Amino acid sequence: MPDMETVMDRASTVGHVPVTVFYRSATIDGVKVFYREAGPEDAPAVLLLHGFPTSSHMFRNLIPLLADRYRVVAPDYPGFGQSDAPDRAGFAYTFAGYADIVEALMRQIGVRKYAMYVMDYGAPVGYRLALRHPDRVSGFIVQNGNAYEEGLRDFWIPIKAYWNEGTAQRREALAFLVTLEITRFQYTDGVRDLSRISPDNWTHDQALLGRPGNKEIQLDLFYDYRTNVPLYPDFQSYFRQYSPPMLIAWGKNDKIFPEDGAHPYRRDLPNAEVHILDTGHFALEDKLDVMAPLINDFLDRHVAKH
Repeated sequence: MPDMETVMDRASTVGHVPVTVFYRSATIDGVKVFYREAGPEDAPAVLLLHGFPTSSHMFRNLIPLLADRYRVVAPDYPGFGQSDAPDRAGFAYTFAGYADIVEALMRQIGVRKYAMYVMDYGAPVGYRLALRHPDRVSGFIVQNGNAYEEGLRDFWIPIKAYWNEGTAQRREALAFLVTLEITRFQYTDGVRDLSRISPDNWTHDQALLGRPGNKEIQLDLFYDYRTNVPLYPDFQSYFRQYSPPMLIAWGKNDKIFPEDGAHPYRRDLPNAEVHILDTGHFALEDKLDVMAPLINDFLDRHVAKH
């Protein structure tokens, strides 16, 4: 059986040294926050912020492709993935709170400046961080993450009804969004070749959604998403004022955050690099071979120097 040095030497000869991903957790205000981390500690940092209904699991294949030159950190928000899911009676599940937690995590692990990959829920979390500390952000990779009213289309009609009324009836009408059928839909809808999508995705996510109390956590977050929309003008003002480098890689067939939400970024960031991909909501699952080179090239040009 070959020793580890021999294995590493062989990997080097084929031009790829395996990357070690570390699975860690930090305690923030009494809550265990799980995160994946890889790459040199002194390298420029890239913060990966996941969407619903997944976790840092969505970045499992991307992380090794970035970590040769970047310190990559991918947390799970409370109520998602491997992080704690404290009782909602004593913990507020809000996007402002998630921004607090991510900010505290980055401070605790000593990361002061970072590029952000923002997707779905990750967009309002990341943009809230940027509003607080614009000097800490070296750039954005945006994948189906919204900051414009144009991006909230038909899928959001029942959610907006809940925002407007806030009744138990409107709340319960959204319970279908945490079912296996919808979780699978999010991974498969708009994808041309379903053989590229691992069923482990919806099996993994649904197992976590099905934990006791998690449905109510998710319904709380659907309601709190309304607090992001009034911040859209602030996000847009931030883009105009600070002109952060931005790569947009957007699945055009996504019904949740449709392509309509991608193009308005160019109003405020004319130099944003926009790539519209023929896929759905979770573009990394079938377009990693397209996206990883785009992301590495973008980071090498805009972030590696920081």
